Amino acid sequence: MKTKKEEMLIRRIKAARNEIPADLLVRNCQVVNVFNGLIESCSVAVFDGIVVGFGDREAGETIDVAGQYLVPGMIDGHIHIESSMVIPSEFARATAPHGTSAVVADPHEIANVLGKDGILYLLETTKALPVDFFFMVPSCVPATHLETAGAKLGGSEMKDLMREKRILGLAEVMNYPGVVGGVPEVIEKLELFESRVIDGHAPALSGRGLDAYLVCGIRSDHECTELYEAEEKLAKGMWIMIREGSQSKNLSALAPLVNRITSRRCMLVSDDRHPDDLMAFGHLDALVNRAIDEGIDPLTAIQMVTLNPARYFSLRNLGAIAPGYQADFFTCESLNGIQPNLVFKRGRLVAKEGKLGSPADVCESKYNVSSMNINRVDEKKFAVPCEGQKVRVIQVFENQIYTKEIIEETPIGNGLVTADPERDLLKIAVLERHKFSGRIGLGYVRGFGLKKGAIASSVAHDSHNIITVGCDDQSMATAVNTLIDHGGGLVVSLGSEILALLTLPVAGLLSDAPLEEVVLKVGGLNNAYHDLGGTLPNPFMALSFLALPVIPELKITDRGLVDVRRFEFVSLFV
Repeated sequence: MKTKKEEMLIRRIKAARNEIPADLLVRNCQVVNVFNGLIESCSVAVFDGIVVGFGDREAGETIDVAGQYLVPGMIDGHIHIESSMVIPSEFARATAPHGTSAVVADPHEIANVLGKDGILYLLETTKALPVDFFFMVPSCVPATHLETAGAKLGGSEMKDLMREKRILGLAEVMNYPGVVGGVPEVIEKLELFESRVIDGHAPALSGRGLDAYLVCGIRSDHECTELYEAEEKLAKGMWIMIREGSQSKNLSALAPLVNRITSRRCMLVSDDRHPDDLMAFGHLDALVNRAIDEGIDPLTAIQMVTLNPARYFSLRNLGAIAPGYQADFFTCESLNGIQPNLVFKRGRLVAKEGKLGSPADVCESKYNVSSMNINRVDEKKFAVPCEGQKVRVIQVFENQIYTKEIIEETPIGNGLVTADPERDLLKIAVLERHKFSGRIGLGYVRGFGLKKGAIASSVAHDSHNIITVGCDDQSMATAVNTLIDHGGGLVVSLGSEILALLTLPVAGLLSDAPLEEVVLKVGGLNNAYHDLGGTLPNPFMALSFLALPVIPELKITDRGLVDVRRFEFVSLFV
């Protein structure tokens, strides 16, 4: 007696031999062959969601695409879904019409808030969507000892997650000093995933340090910002993920790396794709078009988001249009500036002319995704007694995530330090929101330009505690309490009044609203901030990275000010 698998294979064989009708025939198309780099004029037959052959034949449905190109569905090899600020069904609705067929996500952000349950939530809510979601297990939860995260992922939690079918390997190993130094906890994780793919994260690492990093089985890097760095890493066997995201853009610098020989070891990835960019520019289609603008051959650029990531992650049936491959592809009229028209997923038309054919299913989750374990605060929480005539200040720069440490005269009022908007010296605070500890880190920041009011966010890399910047304690307390009351989000306040708000009830990171509504509210937040005198073009993006104590020079967490150069806490007062 044949098994169901055997019966399915026999039927696919018969369809390939043209003994039974195909389900779908896509006629009159120019197929992009990512194996040989050629364009082939033919028809493509699909049966049971799989490409079964080329050439005209009988089919249940025939679609004539009038000479358009047929391109394999695109794969993002490294992305943090949380950066889109929408739940997976909305992310799929936004990206599928742009030709995205699969993503490999690092759920590092939600894992730092909810731990293993956060990853299981994403696995549960990404079933049966028009985009395939694969995941890597975050390697650094918590990210550092300098902050308070909501959870910890150790060996036992990782072993449980490895049993999940769509878990592919270990996500970006950010703790490269721990790898090179042979820290036992880090080595344990690498050993656990030695038979799986392991992604890297090693900015500027070279020479013997890079050699030590690579002998542990780490095979990719998305942090290259200079050509010489990417050349060394590629020469030593790494796959280079060329990042062109909403925050970090490295394509211009790294495009010369890509040639006929090296291109098979290169991928285009987004890392972070913010909601306004998704809505305005798309996803991987925008990256491919940027690569073409940088002089990369169109077929090579397409390989870098199709066959190459499929090979790296051993997704054996994805990344190409060929017999036995999943029927994920899209049509477009030109390869010099691709614009997906008809998008097919497993041989089913799911999107046309930029619109999803039917709404992506919203899967209900059994996991608790609320994450505000913090009591409301009053203005006194932000009071700081004066203990010196000079203070350390975090200097923020436009469109950069690094900062500088500067020293300024302490603004004082009634024996307490105050903000001084005239000097652009604002208070900054990070409040622990995971464990009811009541812990708060307080400091000064320059660069936001506010003349009055405050802004706050529950998106604060990597531990995602509540972070706020303001001109007065009342506005800061109002902003923080609003986020506590709504389960997280982004907010602008003035005194006791809320001027703009986007709620993020899923882990304080994601909205369950439509993408269009999220983009509209982000625009309203930015407008409210600028009305208060703010000068940064992307204030909440800048705010979210000020609690990241791995990017120099001076940052702040719920535990206090951090000198990243020394990787230790420092006093506010000099």
